[in-house]
Amino acid sequence: MKRNRSFLKIVFVGLLSWVWTGTATGQGTDDLTAPAIHYEVVPGFFQLPPAEHFVEPAGVAVNSQHHVYIFHRGKHPLMEFDASGKFLRSIADDLFVTAHMVRVDAEDNIWTADVGSHVVLKLSPEGRVLLALGRMRIPGDDVDLFNKPTDVAWDHDGNIYVTDGYGNSRVLKFDKYGNVLPGWGMKGTGRGQFDTPHTIVIDGELVYVGDRENARIQIFDTQGRYLREWRLGHPFGLVLTPDHFLYMADAIAGRILKISPDGKVVGILRGPEPGKGPHFDPHEIAVGFDGSIFTAEVLGWRAQKFRLK
Repeated sequence: MKRNRSFLKIVFVGLLSWVWTGTATGQGTDDLTAPAIHYEVVPGFFQLPPAEHFVEPAGVAVNSQHHVYIFHRGKHPLMEFDASGKFLRSIADDLFVTAHMVRVDAEDNIWTADVGSHVVLKLSPEGRVLLALGRMRIPGDDVDLFNKPTDVAWDHDGNIYVTDGYGNSRVLKFDKYGNVLPGWGMKGTGRGQFDTPHTIVIDGELVYVGDRENARIQIFDTQGRYLREWRLGHPFGLVLTPDHFLYMADAIAGRILKISPDGKVVGILRGPEPGKGPHFDPHEIAVGFDGSIFTAEVLGWRAQKFRLK
């Protein structure tokens, strides 16, 4: 096993030598003059059971039935709500340590990234474990171990991409069975380097990585070749809509950006002005079938639904 890990690490490092040679084109820039997106909060949307509370909600996702998953740091970490906000169930309570991100794929499988367990899980819609990446409570820097993974995405071939964000600052890649493929990245500020890759989405052949502490979205092809970057603030969460627009949550600035495929900010959803309400802290976001936006807010200990006015 050690020999195989060493070989794979050489492959990973070797890939870095050509990832960084890409050319930056079509760079987006932060544009505070973009128009406001007119949304309003749906008061009390999430109907929790008696004596239940959200504790640092970190992840949110929506499935094809318009059910909403909230991934938080309380005693029932993964909760499912129906389209009206009614609580349905908690899922696999004993599997999680410190919730971070949750995603739903095209088959309604549920994917979780857990920074406390150092594990990424794929669960069936019923909550059965289908795939586990990483080792429970064992951090590491080999290519089959994570150190506080932050997010997960997949391409049209079923390959899996994990932002191994807090401890290792890299992207790891696996095939659909969990076998290791060449990944890329390391700590730094250069092209193809990261400082807390916090979120990831894939649109066709394009891989968007939210490089949070470097305040940029880096864009790669599915082989890890650097293409370009957009400097739009601090990307905490990214979500892609069917019309190829990106929504970016920036918890530091207290806002959500709507970004066109060419990197232009075309709309902004802002939180309250300082001193006029609690800080808006979108850590992860999801977009519903009707354009509604759902937020998971760690510092605010809340999850919210925003509907178009």
